[in-house]
Amino acid sequence: MKTLQDLIAARIATSGPITLADYMADALMHPTLGYYATRDPLGAAGDFTTAPEISQMFGELIGLSLAQAWLDQGQPSAFALTELGPGRGTLMGDILRATRGVAGFNDAAEVHFIEASPTLRKEQATRVPHAKWHDNITTLPDMPLFLVANEFFDALPIRQFHRDENGWREVQVGVQNETLTAGLSAPSHIALLDDRLNDTKSGDIVEHCTALPAITQNIATRIASHGGAALIIDYGDWHSLGDTLQALQNHAPVDPFANAGEADITAHVDFEAIATNASPAKYTRLTPQGIFLERLGITQRAQALAQKLRDDALDQHIAAHRRLTHPSEMGSLFKVLGLYPDGAPPPAGLEP
Repeated sequence: MKTLQDLIAARIATSGPITLADYMADALMHPTLGYYATRDPLGAAGDFTTAPEISQMFGELIGLSLAQAWLDQGQPSAFALTELGPGRGTLMGDILRATRGVAGFNDAAEVHFIEASPTLRKEQATRVPHAKWHDNITTLPDMPLFLVANEFFDALPIRQFHRDENGWREVQVGVQNETLTAGLSAPSHIALLDDRLNDTKSGDIVEHCTALPAITQNIATRIASHGGAALIIDYGDWHSLGDTLQALQNHAPVDPFANAGEADITAHVDFEAIATNASPAKYTRLTPQGIFLERLGITQRAQALAQKLRDDALDQHIAAHRRLTHPSEMGSLFKVLGLYPDGAPPPAGLEP
């Protein structure tokens, strides 16, 4: 049987080198051989671990932030409680459990998942069986939208450009010695990077996520029109600069082009691009994850949970709190950006 590597190589042999974005799209989401179509990538037996899998505290606090936004906006009687890229459904399960005590919230919530992976949909259904699934965000109902996207934007395909004295060279994927390899196009003018000419120099690298503007605008328009809030949590920074492409397999870095479909491929999120496309909604200050969680009371929650723990369980709990919040772990690398309607307070844990 042909591998995904074989299929991509054949495509390149027929049509020439492809963009990094096209390669990522095939490697991650090919319908039968792509990374997300063929496996559950999470946990010790997978390739990476996300914050909801580290501790229940993460999802609990996300839930309470969204519930507070719902209260602040008059407790709409029906709303779309939505997660983009919900993994195993762990985060949504923790959100729903943590908000049971918020009168009316769970009764008003319609759970919607944006998930293209059949494998992960099966996992999600075991934890949140009443969810409704969508291939993309465009089919969500027209109603208030309370949304979380945790490590969703980092998996969207990117284009990557290298600046030199003659213009921009785009990273392309070709075949050399029967293996896939990255190279650079001839220099050219790239209109979408005209605004980066003033803050970059020869030798700099800029990444551009093609799908990000439309997804962000869809979320923002729904929130501005119907109410709601969005919490976008990911690793990255305010401004794209430098090569951030990475691949993980068995929790270790690997060559992104070595075994297409066998490794998780991601890039840091350009939060400025999300903010730029957030109109007509408002956006908050970009906030480190550790600060966001501390504002929501994660240390107090950790202390309360610790009262019932002993020995290894207590050690693991303390380590999970540190991993989520400490600046040398996820606390600074991961950031949070909130979207909310004009005239409403920003989501709890974030500042305007």
